[in-house]
Formats: sequence, C-alpha cells, structure tokens
Amino acid sequence: MGKMSQRRQWRCVVGWFGICLLQLLLLAECTVRRQRITKKGFQDLESYPPVRLHLLENHVVMDNGLVNVTLSVPEGMVTGIEYNGIANLLEERNKENDRGYWDIVWNLPEAHGNIFDKLAATSLNVVLEDENGIELSFTRTYDDSINEAQLSLNIDKRFILLRGYPGFYTYGIFERLEGWPDINVYQGRTVFKLQEKLFEYMAVSDERQRIMPTADDRARGQILDYPEAVLLTNPANTFLRGEVDDKYQYSSDNKDNRIHGWICPDSPTGFWMITPSNEFKTGGPVKQDLTSHVGPTTLSMYFSTHYAGEPLAMTFRDGEPWRKVFGPVFVYLNTLQENDTEPLSLWADAKEHMLIETESWPYSFPLSEDYSFDYQRGSASGRLLIQDSYISERLITGNSAFVGLAAPGDAGSWQTENKAYQFWAVADSEGYFLIKNVRPGNYSLYAWVPGYIGDYKYDFYVNIRPGSRITLGALTYNPPRNGPTLWEIGIPDRTAIEFFIPEPSPRLMNQLYSVNQAEKFRQYGLWDRYSELYPSEDLVFTVGVNNYQTDWFFAHVNRNVGNKTYVPTTWQIAFDLDNIDFFGTYMLQIALASANEAELQVRINNPDEETPYFTTGTIGKDNAIARHGIHGLYMLYSLEIPGSQLLFGRNIIYLTQSRGSSPWRGIMYDYLRLEGPPEYT
Repeated sequence: MGKMSQRRQWRCVVGWFGICLLQLLLLAECTVRRQRITKKGFQDLESYPPVRLHLLENHVVMDNGLVNVTLSVPEGMVTGIEYNGIANLLEERNKENDRGYWDIVWNLPEAHGNIFDKLAATSLNVVLEDENGIELSFTRTYDDSINEAQLSLNIDKRFILLRGYPGFYTYGIFERLEGWPDINVYQGRTVFKLQEKLFEYMAVSDERQRIMPTADDRARGQILDYPEAVLLTNPANTFLRGEVDDKYQYSSDNKDNRIHGWICPDSPTGFWMITPSNEFKTGGPVKQDLTSHVGPTTLSMYFSTHYAGEPLAMTFRDGEPWRKVFGPVFVYLNTLQENDTEPLSLWADAKEHMLIETESWPYSFPLSEDYSFDYQRGSASGRLLIQDSYISERLITGNSAFVGLAAPGDAGSWQTENKAYQFWAVADSEGYFLIKNVRPGNYSLYAWVPGYIGDYKYDFYVNIRPGSRITLGALTYNPPRNGPTLWEIGIPDRTAIEFFIPEPSPRLMNQLYSVNQAEKFRQYGLWDRYSELYPSEDLVFTVGVNNYQTDWFFAHVNRNVGNKTYVPTTWQIAFDLDNIDFFGTYMLQIALASANEAELQVRINNPDEETPYFTTGTIGKDNAIARHGIHGLYMLYSLEIPGSQLLFGRNIIYLTQSRGSSPWRGIMYDYLRLEGPPEYT
C-alpha cells in the first residue's frame, strides 16, 4: 500500500509545475543533505558481508551482499545488476550483449562506413578474489593471422567489486603494438541500458533533470531534421506531448560531467555514472559529450568526435604503438535511507558520493600494472599573470584561468589532442594553480584565461616523475594585442553564451529549457529562428548603438528561403572613425567558438568586392549548431588592416558565411575586437 501511495504521489507531479516544484525542493534538499547524510564508513569493512565470486557455466557473478553483478563469460558483457530487491536493473528484453558493455567505433583507412564493435572478450582472468574485493579481467588479443578486417587493439576490460560498496567500478586498457595495421578510432565508451518500466526520471545536473519520454514514445513520434531529434506526438505521459527529445540536449563539458543517471520511483533506486577524473578523456576540460538519454541509457564517454569532428578521431599510422588506461569510473547505486520518502533525495546523495569518489582519486585498488597510483604521480604549481598594457600598466592576475598539462604541441593543441592524458586545474583569483595527480611523463603546460583571447603555452617542457613537486613560479601570458581597443563585441570566454539566443518555436520546445533559461541554447531548431527574425535583410550591428546581448544572433547561419533551401548570409558591423592613421596597421581580432563546414569571408567597406579581404577557407566540423552546443572548437584569427582601407566617418565590415545548402553550416563567434595602431590616440 505504501509503494502504491508513493507511486501516486510521484505521478501527480509529472506536469511542468510539478517538475519546477520538485527542482526547487531538490535544491533545498541538496543544501541540507550534506548535514544529515550519515554514511556507513567504507573503512568499517567487517560490518559488511564478504565479497563472493560465483563461477557459472556461461556467467560469473560478483556479490558483496549489497549488489550482485552478472557478466557473460568469456565476453565480459554486464548482463545483470541486482540491487535493492530488484532482480535486474538492466533491460532484460535486450539481448545479453545489449545491456551493459564497452564499445568502440572504428574503421580502416580509406574504408567507407564505420564498424561498431562491442569488444566481446575471448578470455576471463580472475585478477583478485578475496573477502574484501574482486577484480575481473576480460581480454581480447589482436590476431594478425586472421585475414579479415579487425580492430588492431588488445582489449582488457576490468570490473571491480569491493566490500561494502553499493556499486562497482569498470576500467579498460587499450593497447597497440608496434607494426600493427593502420586504423581510425572515433569513439569509445561504456553503456548501460536500464529497465524502461522502472527508470523514468533522469538527472544530469541540479538544473537539468526531468521525467523522460520512453523509447516507445520516440518510436511513435515524428522524426525531425535528423534521427536523434523527435517530436513527441503521442507519448504515454500526456504532459510530454508536443515536446522535442534529442540526446544531444543533455550533453555536458568534460569539466561538468562528474555524475549523471536515473531514478526509479518504485522501490526508490538510483543508478549513477560517476567519473572521478577526466585525465583519460580526450579534448580537455571543455570538450562536450553525451551523458544519459532516453532508453533509459547511461553512458561514460571516454573519447568521441562529438562537437569536434575529425580532429578528435584517433588515427594510427605506420605501425604506431599506443597504450592507455580509461577509467576507472564508478557505477553507484543508492536507495532511500530510513524515514526518507522523497525519491529526488537520491540525487543529493549521489552528488555527495561523487565528491567522495573524486576526493579518493587516484584510487588505491586497481591492479593493472598500467594504472598509476598516488605515489607514482607528481604535481606542478605556479602562478599565471597577464600582461596587457592597454588594460593595465601592472601585471593582471590570471583569475579563473584553465591551466593544464597535456602532450607536447603548439599553443591550443590540447583541444584536439586525443591519445594521451590531460591534467587540468582552475587558478584562483590571484592566478595561483596546482595541477595534482599527474602521471609520469613529458608534458607541455597550456592555459587560457576567461576574458582574454588566445592560448598560452609555457616555453619549456614539464617532466613529471614519481613523487615530483615542480614549482614553476610566476608565468606571464601576453595575449594577442596590436593596439588600443576601438570597439569590441562579446566576451572572450570561448562560447557564444552572451549573445542573443531566441526562444524556440512553440511547436518544438523542450520544457526543461523553458524553465532553465540559462541553457535555452539547448532548444531544438534555433537555427531556423534566424530566418524568421531576418527574413530578407541580414543582421546589421552598429557599434555604440546596438547591444550584443540583444542584437547579435548567437550563430551566424544560413537563411531558409523556403522548401528547405538555405543560402549564405552577410552580417555587417558599422562603426565610425574620427581619426585614422593611414600609415598604421589596425587589427581585427575574430575569435570563433564554433565552426561547421563554414567559410568566413571578410570584406571592408565594399560588399561587392569579388575577392574578400580575408577568408578562412572551409573550416570546422564540430556540428555544435545542430547538436545544441554553445561552443565547439576554438579558433582565433588576427587580421591586419592597413589604415588606407578605412574611411573617415562611417565604416562597415562585412562578414559573410559563404557556404550555403545546409541549416547547420555556420559559425558561432566568441568575440570580435578592432584595435588601432600601437600609437593610436
């Protein structure tokens, strides 16, 4: 009777007023939860049942009295997770190899089409089995004697169950030996597909959580401009009718993707993916990727080309060797504590446990020789200062700078680095930073600072050895600057978030982002709103008159002239100059937050000039416009403009995105600035 009553209470809040109320209650819960959660210490192991391993004919079961995890043998697929009285949290209607698994998307050079490989193993090795823990290794070894297309990687999938822990860990070691065949690798992840009838509430952050549609709801819906986006026309939950569902609406930056998952309101149970470190993820802290989505599905994305395109594909050529450890990540399971009746408190508890996991990194228990423990790691510290005499005669502190160690390369190369590890820290208000838990190796130190354009790179390599504590002292970044600022548009933060983001079409809304206006850029179809706002004439921005927050569209896209025909557009920046140095050099700084199959052409005071003053050529394939991102890969262009190109009085810079035919070919600006010559007054 109690469960039925609780179920009715849950159902009564499925309307959006209820969702908003639940989120307000959740925020209050989060502030109180830290004070009243009393977790049983994991160190008190003897109070928990011992861990046991059951070897069956085609399966193996790890059991610690809190959770049972069943894996297929020898494939290493997670076929069952028993917890909180629920026989299997995973979707049993799926085949055993389609419930919980690792996978890779790859192909051979010059091949057409990609290969989706679920990394079925061929051998099981019990690495550890005692009363306090189990570690299993499922391996597959590349066999060069097989005369057919195969993934030239050795695969080692590990699963760990510890005594007293309500969940389990998984990590993987991928390896190539020297001389192995060339391949391209595009995506690697861990996937869990949960029981649809149980898990209906998804949480990605405090602000992004909701009751979700089902896979059947999507099947009955209307596919929009691409298969991932579906208009819900006949969902089982009528409150969801008329909404758009798209898995890319729930993407997150790596730096923000520490925890996400699902809540089952009956027998209240939470299923959470916790990522304690991003060191093994590619593309740095602001690389975006998927989290959880309709299925119900929960992912751990280790690498992909999402929001970046081909630059993030791993290409192995000329027999290049490689080895890398991905994870561990933690699958955390929770249920309500005594006297707690609110299912949403599971989110607060999960966040609490996420902090425990992140503070415990690097873990002390993985047994792969490729994993680096705390004593094998080092650190680097210092202070980042900024020198820009046009802002201040004194050095400026690198407040909130992102400072990281990554594979040696050019300034900014970290955002497309995809084979090694990366370690990042955020500087404090005085510019001091400490990069901790760095695996041994030779690195370059990179940084970028919100509020300033460009990328910093330290002049020397940083060689981390076990136990090293490297102090770099004060580092000075000189951001690109030619002369004083004549005008600027936007904020240099590598996103387009500060620009005008329209309301979506009333027919194509996700109500979550109607409530959460701060992330309304995640609404579907915003690219076509440009054509509605500018049906015949393009955007004109007059410096000193217009406001970039209301008058600069967040994405420079093509115009829909009907019948899904898209044509290039030209924006204008109008500005007045009362004084010109005809012999001096002006500088136009154009920082881009995203580009997708675009070409930006710049003309100065003559829109009909056949040859543009500057062109980027075709750039980008991050697809951030279609995938509801507010940024992709960062690019900076510094254009020298002779004073002879400018006029007394009114000047106009014409910005043309010249690649038409698609709604998603376009760019997002981060920031634009016109600088005078160095001695300009």
